[in-house]
Amino acid sequence: MTKAVIFDLDGTLLNTLEDLADSCNKTLMQFGFEERSLDQVRLYVGNGIGKLMENALPSRATKEELEAAIKQMKFNYSLNWRNKTKPYDGIENLLKELSERKIKTAVVSNKPDPQVKELCNLYFSNYMTEETAVGEKEGIKRKPAPDSLFEVMRILGVTKEEVIYVGDSDVDIMTAKNAEVKCVSCSWGFRSENFLKENGASVIIKKPEELLQLL
Repeated sequence: MTKAVIFDLDGTLLNTLEDLADSCNKTLMQFGFEERSLDQVRLYVGNGIGKLMENALPSRATKEELEAAIKQMKFNYSLNWRNKTKPYDGIENLLKELSERKIKTAVVSNKPDPQVKELCNLYFSNYMTEETAVGEKEGIKRKPAPDSLFEVMRILGVTKEEVIYVGDSDVDIMTAKNAEVKCVSCSWGFRSENFLKENGASVIIKKPEELLQLL
């Protein structure tokens, strides 16, 4: 019996792509590098800001420039994380229905922990607390390591067998596999249905309400 649904954030609950792309391109511009398209940034996200900037910077960038760009990107995004970000259609209704069914909800993300908590507090405070919204922070390895998932499961008081993990990327598929929990992949986010299938997705939903049919 499912007692909790744990969600990825970017590309699953929230469309954060434009704010990430704008902050990324501002950073690239500040370092004198060419900007990236929205579709390019879409492929770079999912592994945290460090990996995003590693992918976005040209190959000629030095290690020192990468380290400085990551720091600057974190600063730029801290100023621009809620300009264009919004929940995907149907997410609010999905969380409301899960709440009415007494199914707990939470978030694990590779975003910086402060922004994860702020975003969840801003958009989803009726359904989860800051404690159950966990991002990248010291002491917890980033996904696809299962650490953040295990931390949230501990807080919620649920076992592996009682959890469904929902995400939009290959990183999420690997995270669920590493945690030995059921995985549902969503195709409305940053990766296509074909990409998800090629990376081992066994269950794919096209709309948030389809998750309710799986419970």
